[in-house]
Amino acid sequence: MTTVEDPVAAAARCTPEFRRNPHPVYAHLRDEAPVCPMRPPHGIDTYLITRYEDARAALSDPRLSKDMYGAMDAYRRIFGDSSVALDDNMLNSDPPKHTRLRKLVNSEFTPRRVESLRPRIQDVVATLLDGCETREPVDLLPAFAFPLPIAVICELLGVPRDERSQVQGWSNTVANTGFGEEFKQAQAKAEESMHAYFADLLARKRSRPGDDLLSALTATRDKDGGLTENELISTAFLLMFAGHKTTAFLIGNAVYHLLANPAQLRAVRENPELVGRAVEELLRYDGSVETATFRFATEDVEIAGTRIPKGALVQIALTAANRDPLKFESPDQFDVMRPQTEQSAHLGFGHGIHYCLGAPLARLEMQLALTGLFSRFPRLALADPASEPRWMEVPFPAFRGLAELPIVLEPAVP
Repeated sequence: MTTVEDPVAAAARCTPEFRRNPHPVYAHLRDEAPVCPMRPPHGIDTYLITRYEDARAALSDPRLSKDMYGAMDAYRRIFGDSSVALDDNMLNSDPPKHTRLRKLVNSEFTPRRVESLRPRIQDVVATLLDGCETREPVDLLPAFAFPLPIAVICELLGVPRDERSQVQGWSNTVANTGFGEEFKQAQAKAEESMHAYFADLLARKRSRPGDDLLSALTATRDKDGGLTENELISTAFLLMFAGHKTTAFLIGNAVYHLLANPAQLRAVRENPELVGRAVEELLRYDGSVETATFRFATEDVEIAGTRIPKGALVQIALTAANRDPLKFESPDQFDVMRPQTEQSAHLGFGHGIHYCLGAPLARLEMQLALTGLFSRFPRLALADPASEPRWMEVPFPAFRGLAELPIVLEPAVP
């Protein structure tokens, strides 16, 4: 692992080197400053939590609020005015509002509805692989990793097929996190477009309901005690945005690490039942959500001997926590045979009341994507095994993912 001259500054400024490989920085912070005060580019004092036990406790600490409207000045400085209307959802709320919103969505986003998508996911996997170039290098991200979850979440929500590419484009812009004025203007335009789009789509669902999640939530909206109109629009955005970006990057990370670790891939190929365990280990080892979304302290909070003052922002580094040697043996080793007690302990989907609602869907998509890909193309290989992977360098540790993944599905036999 590379050394970092000033780990705190690297994490605070989100330097390109840190974004490419955050693990040395996180290792230093776990040892020397597990609750680290810093001043990121947005200019608001923030405390970064990196140890597993501290992170797990913080994820469910009611003193660390998820209701960013309670820290509106900080919220506006980070996200701008355009995000306010789209963040009126369960991710950005505390009980009792969170309890109400989560219960309403939970009642429709059922295991039965998720499992009913299995044949459709398998069809999408097969169709995407049918369309890939097999003999020449192909970037697996735009060819497979991104189209798969966007198709699945749009199918679940009921987004018409001819409108999905436009929605994905707006979502890409929102995800391209940065702090410059040019970024903020593009983000604002994309968020306003998405708000208008979902308002229109939900109106169409109300007049012509279908067998999809948004139609069901629209019916819930029209009952007493249901979602408000803006909560419904914001929930649609949340499910759409969270339902494809995280899974897309996770597919890319998974394929890369399996190809870069032939012994691990061989173990999964020889015993396909290991694919579920492989997914859990990948979530621990290099998941796609690097840090949990912002929280802020509603009162002075002490964690690991560090006082977090009332009003300060808090970030929880899931990537750091999932490689904490105090919790996981040989945490920097990718091992699909890792004891299941360790595998299931990862924080890749968060913890507590904000545990990822879409975790069952993400797991199903991952398992079917990896099974379909490696069974269809058993000799699949990195296009240039000697080259370093190119990771995203977006100046904000939200997603952890590759910028590209050149592979060859059917390499020429030497």
